[in-house]
Amino acid sequence: MDQALKTLRHEFDSEPGSFLLQLRCDLFWDRDAFSRLEKAMRAVCERLQEAEELPRWLAEGYYAVATEVPVWTGHPNFPRPEPEDYYAACIERLTDLADWFFRGFHVYQEPHTWSDL
Repeated sequence: MDQALKTLRHEFDSEPGSFLLQLRCDLFWDRDAFSRLEKAMRAVCERLQEAEELPRWLAEGYYAVATEVPVWTGHPNFPRPEPEDYYAACIERLTDLADWFFRGFHVYQEPHTWSDL
């Protein structure tokens, strides 16, 4: 959990090398960086799903990722070297993770396996 929180702090603060910084400033979708972000978000959701209170910085980060990434990547001039269904699946995953984070449960029937994107 500690590593997942460190990863999310790095991402949500848009530090050098983060998925979000590359996406917003360089218009570059780094698959490896996205994977690290997504896996960290999943780990934190799983760990905090029973929590009564959530740290503000995490809530702000989950909200920002779920609302801003689709807007940034939805621009017609955003470069998309991957198949369109890959981006759609990633955006859906970010939305699902934000929903899980805020509700404390995900909408999938258990046992559910989160596929790698």
